Amino acid sequence: MQLFCKVSCLNTIIICNFTPLKKSYHITKCESNAAAEYFDVVDVFDRVVGVAPRQYIHANKLYHRAVHVFVFNYKNNIFLQKRSLNKDSAPGKWVSSCSGHVDCGEYYFDAAQRELAEEIGLNNPMNLKLAKIERARPETGYEHVHLFVCHAEGPFRLNPTEILEGLWIAPEKLDLWVDEKPRDFAWSFVYLWQRYRSQLNK
Repeated sequence: MQLFCKVSCLNTIIICNFTPLKKSYHITKCESNAAAEYFDVVDVFDRVVGVAPRQYIHANKLYHRAVHVFVFNYKNNIFLQKRSLNKDSAPGKWVSSCSGHVDCGEYYFDAAQRELAEEIGLNNPMNLKLAKIERARPETGYEHVHLFVCHAEGPFRLNPTEILEGLWIAPEKLDLWVDEKPRDFAWSFVYLWQRYRSQLNK
């Protein structure tokens, strides 16, 4: 089965080969004739409906996929990163240990592993597990988010093109910081952190 997606703003044709799964489709191959970053476009139920460039997806608030990872150490402190000032979204803001978009045809778990390696140099953590799924909405930037957690001690190798600095902080202190100075953080992180904490307190 093939899906042809025409993105008129870039005059680009995307040809995607799909392999049917039980409830949806997963892109196993995606080829483009334009040099751009492409993501799966999904519906409210996280089913792939097409492919489009990153800029087009964001400009039109289309549903797409992302991962966040909370890394904790043996003291149960969480590692946060401060985004580079060169980032086009939330520059200079504190965010999850790592986060990023799910590439065209990529699985959530694979994306989480890739982002950990690319951003903080943490390769193949054995205890990486899914903690929460959030449906796409304005608070998540129209992203279906799979939130993962894992444990690691560091030190990490921070990617200077992505990260200004990092820190370890106790969850209770982070709660206070978020309440007192929410603008220090990316708004999607604030939403995810509060949802994660409320889930633990149930």
